[in-house]
Amino acid sequence: MLLLLALCWGLPLCAGAPGEAQNWGDTSEQVGLRVPRQLRLLQRLKTKPLMTEFSVKSTIISRYAFTTVSCRMLNRASEDQEIEFLMQIPAAAFITNFTMLIGDTVYQGEITEREKKNGNKVKEERNKTTEDNGEKGTETFRASGVIPSKDKAVFLLSYEELLQRRLGKYEHVISVRPQQLVGRLTVEVNILESSGIKSLEVLPLHNSRQKGSGRAEADDAGPPPSTVINQNETFAKVIFKPSVVQQARIAQNGVLGDFIIRYDVNREQNIGDIQVLNEYFVHYFAPKDLPPLPKNVVFVLDSSASMVGTKLRQTKDALFRILHDLRPQDRFNIIGFSNRIKVWKDHLVSVTPNNIRDGKVYIHHMSPTGGTDINGALQRGIRLLNNYVAHNDIEDRTVSLIIFLTDGKPTVGETHTLKILNNTKEAARGQICIFTIGIGNDVDFKLLEKLSLENCGLTRRVHEEEDAGSQLIGFYDEIRTPLLSDIHINYPPSSVEQATRTFFPNYFNGSEIIIAGKLMDKKIDRLHVEVRASNSKKFVILKTDVPVGPQKVGNDVIGSIRPNGDGEKDPNHLERLWSYLTVKELLNSWLQNDDEQEKERLRQKAQALAMNSHFLTPFTSMKLKKSTLQTRKLEDSYGMSAATGPETVVQSLQGSNLQPGSTLKKPYNPRIKVSRTSADGDPHFVVDFPLSKLTVCFNIDGQPGDILRLVSDHADSGVTVNGALIGAPAPPNGHKKQRTYFRTITILVNKPERSYLEITPHRVILDGGDRLVLPCNQSMVVESRGLEVSVSANANVTVTIQGTIAFVILIHLYKKPAPYQRDHLGFYISSSKGLSGNCHGLLGQFLNQDARLTEEPDRLSRNTTSPPFPKADEKSETVLKVKGHQVPVVWKQRKIYNGEEQIDCWFARNAAQLLDGEYKDYLAAHPFDSETTFGLGLTKGL
Repeated sequence: MLLLLALCWGLPLCAGAPGEAQNWGDTSEQVGLRVPRQLRLLQRLKTKPLMTEFSVKSTIISRYAFTTVSCRMLNRASEDQEIEFLMQIPAAAFITNFTMLIGDTVYQGEITEREKKNGNKVKEERNKTTEDNGEKGTETFRASGVIPSKDKAVFLLSYEELLQRRLGKYEHVISVRPQQLVGRLTVEVNILESSGIKSLEVLPLHNSRQKGSGRAEADDAGPPPSTVINQNETFAKVIFKPSVVQQARIAQNGVLGDFIIRYDVNREQNIGDIQVLNEYFVHYFAPKDLPPLPKNVVFVLDSSASMVGTKLRQTKDALFRILHDLRPQDRFNIIGFSNRIKVWKDHLVSVTPNNIRDGKVYIHHMSPTGGTDINGALQRGIRLLNNYVAHNDIEDRTVSLIIFLTDGKPTVGETHTLKILNNTKEAARGQICIFTIGIGNDVDFKLLEKLSLENCGLTRRVHEEEDAGSQLIGFYDEIRTPLLSDIHINYPPSSVEQATRTFFPNYFNGSEIIIAGKLMDKKIDRLHVEVRASNSKKFVILKTDVPVGPQKVGNDVIGSIRPNGDGEKDPNHLERLWSYLTVKELLNSWLQNDDEQEKERLRQKAQALAMNSHFLTPFTSMKLKKSTLQTRKLEDSYGMSAATGPETVVQSLQGSNLQPGSTLKKPYNPRIKVSRTSADGDPHFVVDFPLSKLTVCFNIDGQPGDILRLVSDHADSGVTVNGALIGAPAPPNGHKKQRTYFRTITILVNKPERSYLEITPHRVILDGGDRLVLPCNQSMVVESRGLEVSVSANANVTVTIQGTIAFVILIHLYKKPAPYQRDHLGFYISSSKGLSGNCHGLLGQFLNQDARLTEEPDRLSRNTTSPPFPKADEKSETVLKVKGHQVPVVWKQRKIYNGEEQIDCWFARNAAQLLDGEYKDYLAAHPFDSETTFGLGLTKGL
């Protein structure tokens, strides 16, 4: 099979599928020609690939979101086709995993160090709609491959992000753009906030690139159809599951838009909310009800020729509204720039009705002309602010801001980017924050981003087709009310290490300051926190000792994030949050720094942490590693995202959702040794009697298609285990005519609730209300209704019931099977504590019994685990007594655990003498048959 993979960011759409219907000529001119029936059939078969499922699951814990997208596609055509997966993700998110399954072949994404020559690594060329600075924007992730005819493909993408608070709300955005109507489309968002959910709303689907940044949102239209919201004080579950008809009513082309959830949390008035989990902590600080700081603001607007038309008109309209929003204690001025710098007033003016009117008149008369002198405009704006602060005796503390808007690159005056940045930084001296807005496709957005980063501001990008005015208003709303300045948040150096940044120039109403770090002493019970900041006429100092005892934030939800990849520590969302914040800050520092040695140090540090956290960043790359059924290993698993990393996310692609009580945990260790009591191979049965230190073995020569009762305890513990046989030819020169193996193991659990489990060498189906399909080539653990199913990739499946009953099913796979070999299963009983004394079945009848040997030769050692060594002329017979049966046995060696261990056992040649009843009594009518009837006679079938 030929596989073509392209993984890119923001690049043009891949070419059309090969083999698209050809133009067979103009039938109006060739009326006498008819397309042959075979060709017409071929044309009908050349249909576009069908998306059978599109599902997104997000888990948000303390503002940190883990999101996994799974998409299943089917090539219905009669020939190979190129198939494409496309997903818009938030620009601030880090991709943590990507997996592509084509047929039975798995291509697993692996985060590696970025090299100059990528070779076969996945390209990461970021052509962002908005750059990474906490802004609202998206990146487009695109992957494609060639899928054989009538075959399937699955795409799995996982990413993580820290939600930013803006205008008093957190906003989580999920792109729902499958490009076609989908039979199974599901978006599920789980939110867990230990401080309590104050408000939550689901917005109408939004179909522009900028999500909810303007005031013109139709927030009162209600959530999309089929949306279900369940919420209590600290937890909320939102499910969007539109039918095909509902999707068609929204958009026939499958581009439904952005699914947006906004919410806020309860918060304390003083020091903020501090959460601790293991050795990591996060501090959320968002004070309110403070008097606003006066602001000195200069609006610097591009009026060059490129702003002609709609852009300038929308900008003017927005500024009219913003001027009316200024407070009486504020000061302002306006600069228009092209190749000339035009200043409205030679100083900042107070907010009065006359000044607002005159400012609007000045803006109204701005006309587009000339080039773009970015450096000159910024220098003039900074000079106005510095002069005002220097020459006025200001009693109140103020915040000085520049709001800078342009649609181009520097073309007049100083045009060298580095010099513009240095000039601006030297003039502002850290006292003036610059907020930049770039409009259109021609803007030098990297310059604007660095201007904001180096001068305590933020940046936004507005695309050509979007309303620049509404974006400007939305941006201004975020910074219109400064409440604090010069914020220092301090922790004792003896208690905290590796904290993210603790100084913030300004705090604006409706936003939030977030610090994360590590506690040096895990046993600490209180953490001293001190906040120093300026507010209007006073200097604010807040001090407190915060209890930091062990915190439980919902084990079920945390456990559902990912399997435990390191083998020791439990998943920790605060550790992920700390890693995310730290990498972001290192990237920003690297971007601002001009010293090559320091840049290299920052790069190495960011790269190391990103590698450890499996973040795809500018310093890491992703390569796809082909994984087969035989080579995939548990230690390759990692990732954390809302159900996630492909190790656990594969459950989503089967169209099922875990119940609120379901969790995903650490997979079972494939090398662990369990009880010898088992049925494996042809099948060969082994029963361990630990009290007597005896091991007994016997064979069952069943028939292909028979379903054998292995454990029957339905009436008491509620557990039934059956095994279905498959046949194969016997090896040449053997004494058997055929072989039989277990093709399927089925487990019925009736208590506390009914659950059905069907296990084959390639998949596990768990039906406990919702149907869950787990592939056996992926490592994962699922818990539901007291039943835990642990899959260790291509090794085994462990089923634990109520913590007292455990079965291990070994998976036997053959890369190149001989004619007499079949992929099959082995069944082992690991723990039988929860099974009753009435348990029966081919194995179950021996679990609560004891056995002993009798009629032994005199020289037989009393150590029954050692074989007898009679003299050559001595004919001896050893008899096993168990459950009233007396069975002749002989010493034998048998291999178990997939051939990894050889055991000594007493072999009963005639199993009929060992077992209760007849062979037919152990035949089930169907895989989940729990009826048990045992006769008294024996049969030759055993």
